[in-house]
Amino acid sequence: MNAVEIEQAISELAEQPFDPVEFPYAFLMAFGNKDTTIKRLRSGGTNKSDVAGPFGGVLQTNNIHLAACAPGTVAETLNVLKTSPATARAKAKFILATDGVDLEAEDISSGETIACRYTDFPDHFGFFLPLAGISTVKQIRESAFDIRATSRLNRLYVELIKDNPDWGSSDRRDDMNHFMARLIFCFFAEDTDIFASERLFTNTVDRMSDRDGSNTHEVIGEIFRAMNTPIAKRAEAKLPRWADAFPYVNGGLFSGSTDVPRFSKIAQRYLSHIGGLDWTQINPDIFGSMIQAVADEEERSVLGMHYTSVPNILKVLNPLFLDDLRAELEAAGDNARKLANLRARMAKIRVFDPACGSGNFLVIAYKEMRAIEAEINRRRGESDRRTDIPLTNYRGIELRSFSAEIARLALIIAEYQCDVTYRGQKEALAEFLPLDAQNWITRGNALQMDWLSICPPTGTGVKFQADDLFMSPLDQAQIDFENEGGEMRTAVRN
Repeated sequence: MNAVEIEQAISELAEQPFDPVEFPYAFLMAFGNKDTTIKRLRSGGTNKSDVAGPFGGVLQTNNIHLAACAPGTVAETLNVLKTSPATARAKAKFILATDGVDLEAEDISSGETIACRYTDFPDHFGFFLPLAGISTVKQIRESAFDIRATSRLNRLYVELIKDNPDWGSSDRRDDMNHFMARLIFCFFAEDTDIFASERLFTNTVDRMSDRDGSNTHEVIGEIFRAMNTPIAKRAEAKLPRWADAFPYVNGGLFSGSTDVPRFSKIAQRYLSHIGGLDWTQINPDIFGSMIQAVADEEERSVLGMHYTSVPNILKVLNPLFLDDLRAELEAAGDNARKLANLRARMAKIRVFDPACGSGNFLVIAYKEMRAIEAEINRRRGESDRRTDIPLTNYRGIELRSFSAEIARLALIIAEYQCDVTYRGQKEALAEFLPLDAQNWITRGNALQMDWLSICPPTGTGVKFQADDLFMSPLDQAQIDFENEGGEMRTAVRN
């Protein structure tokens, strides 16, 4: 099982009524234990637990010793598991105790512990990933939100395709991908104050949808139409009053068709569950790489595992140009003129990834550049200064349509997050909407394209002005660089 499947399994376990007898076995099954393994544990053949208690214990050799216990005795039971001779003999890595209200666990080798409400233990699923033999635990645990979001979006995607098989065909795949990108933006916007009130999108869909989800597609379609309608044209658009609360987004994200796949009751509940996540925790550099597998049936088996970690990305970007910029920043000290010259240089650096996927290399490059620029502004006493680094300096080519959509969205989210971090929420909100109508990710086969036409070198006067971000032809490059004397950094990876 991959990390996303594990998250889904333990989330479903936590939602079910607590059964103290069955919990240990259900927990182990959620981490990929086979029926035959569970059968041997049930029979006592491989269960080496020496814990008595009202429900006994379950001890899996070289893995975990866990026990359900009487109400209010979780801490006491965890201590019994920890001091148990059987725990030491079986070389258990973890101990866990729960009474169905609270849950406590400990990683015996590191001494790290968790204590939470039973219903919240899926939030800590990364803690237990070694039980499934997953070795990349640290980076996955640091991306726990992104895995949970990917898991829930995957469930929604699969359910929608099941109910709308035509949306999974090659003719409508781009429509489905664009619809998912729109949803991700809405979930992020409603949790980061881009929308006027918290959970505006999720709550509106929940309130206006029929209980069976039969009109959910119409509700969402009206919301999308509102976000494509300028405020000055709202009256003539005759939007429903409840849809008029949404801002004008533009940028092509909500332009074109507002057609939405039909929702079943199950799909509508999945949508509500996704909205219940805290989207302020999203890491656009990691989330994009995870979510791109949702739309690819061949990649779905490794959902949540198919991404390059930030440290590995920096192993490429640091020697390519970031180390040089940091050294120049150090040399500049507090010299205002040298700092200004470095800032001007950075504004002209173009980063090009000819196989950008969901944009994680571009996003990390952008975020690191913004961090250096923020330090320059701080030293010059200009902390509130608007960034001089344009997103259009971060360009890529991607073959898959959904990955290209997500790469654009990830860069937009990264820009907003950086503005909040370095300039404050008020300034970030004031400048975020409407979105800029520019196209910086080109869809196509990089082996069959002229890279210089997509990201031309200094002094090249190639220009194409796309009139929107998301709906202009993805196989058309858009170049509108006015900054002569710039630099281009290209990362070519296997």
